[in-house]
Amino acid sequence: MNEKKYDVIVIGSGPGGEGAAMKAAKAGKLVGVVERYAQVGGGCTHWGTIPSKALRHAINRMMEFNRNPLYRSLGQVARFSYPELLKTAETVIAQQAAMRRDFYTRNQIPVHRGFACFLDAHTIEVRAAGSQPPQRLRADYFVLATGSRPYRPDDVDFNHPRVFDSDTILSMPYTPDSITIYGAGVIGCEYASMFRNMGCKVDLVDTRQQLLSFLDDEIAHALGYHLRDQGVVIRHNETYERVEPQSDSVVLQLKSGKRIRSDVVLWANGRTGNVQQMGLEALGIKPNRRGQLDVNVNYQTALPHIYAVGDVVGYPSLASASYDQGRFAASHIVQGHCDSHLVEFIPTGIYTSPEISSVGRTESELTEACIPYEVGYSWFKNLARGQITGKTVGMLKLLFHRETLEILGIHCFGDQAAEIVHIGQAIMSQQGAANSLLYFVNTTFNYPTMAEAYRVAALNGLNRVH
Repeated sequence: MNEKKYDVIVIGSGPGGEGAAMKAAKAGKLVGVVERYAQVGGGCTHWGTIPSKALRHAINRMMEFNRNPLYRSLGQVARFSYPELLKTAETVIAQQAAMRRDFYTRNQIPVHRGFACFLDAHTIEVRAAGSQPPQRLRADYFVLATGSRPYRPDDVDFNHPRVFDSDTILSMPYTPDSITIYGAGVIGCEYASMFRNMGCKVDLVDTRQQLLSFLDDEIAHALGYHLRDQGVVIRHNETYERVEPQSDSVVLQLKSGKRIRSDVVLWANGRTGNVQQMGLEALGIKPNRRGQLDVNVNYQTALPHIYAVGDVVGYPSLASASYDQGRFAASHIVQGHCDSHLVEFIPTGIYTSPEISSVGRTESELTEACIPYEVGYSWFKNLARGQITGKTVGMLKLLFHRETLEILGIHCFGDQAAEIVHIGQAIMSQQGAANSLLYFVNTTFNYPTMAEAYRVAALNGLNRVH
């Protein structure tokens, strides 16, 4: 069997793999990529971020049309099935995959199709589907960017046509009237919001006592309020006992004795790294119980020439951060040190309706650290742009040091939150006096815009300390 030799082999073509491959190739390294699926882009492009956010956009447009007084006065109502709404994502997925395929072509990076398994510390075998013979590839360095998949407990029958996880829900061939979502993390909350906006009856089962407890308490409570106001039934502190699929429904039996019957169940409780059957254990690289790999600050595993980035290393498990991790790992390969590291405060983007985004510390964290802080608010219902667009639900919340006026945390709930937060993130990243509430007080913003919320919140906060 002929062997192909590379400087760097990247396993996985999602955001982390792409970042590593492009950085290494542009630095003059001979790079090869292994991708087990037909198209590049990984779970982000094909089963996660891109299709789910495209689906959300389509649902929100339908909802806005139906709520617009202009169209209601004409007696027009938009009704689309779940499969029809899913189709809107196909074009975006195709565009994303084609764009990423061109990246590899332009940078002369061959993509080997198949599943990669280590034969020794510097050799992998790529096993393609069908009758194609395996390929043997060697490299000085490897970057594992294999991503993650939904966690599937053994006692739940995911082969049943009414039981789904966050991957398979994106190919559900019908529109359910009711859905039970088990797991109220980011994915569970996002799908609860989407299906409720489609008019489905939604039960959201939370294994914890509060939704998204990593958020600022006020924002988490606001999310719970608005989901309930939209009609979502939220059940906290519940654990499943069994899932009982039937021909026309599914029953979720909870340990508390509750039985929830719905058309379908979406299991959204945890993810696990894609490292199985890769031969890593034989090299001394042992995944933890969640299938994740331990790495140092340079993204090196137990074997220094084998790196790992993205979901397979755990936190923060974000597409944006994974791309950066891939670039940083490649820079360490190329020059012996990382160009940079992930920023201390990575913004969160949660695509419920309304949207949530935050960066920096929460009130609870500041209180626990005994940091004297104050709060500035801007309510979207008072902004001219919010009134014009009708997107009046939400707020921007600034946390800042009472004495130095340093921005300590930014929390946004409402339309365009994931965009709005970046303005504050840029100021928070400045050193010394440049990171100050006064920037927002003294800067002239376009009017009317949602960004104006920063000036309003800053003035509101400044009034509390003077």
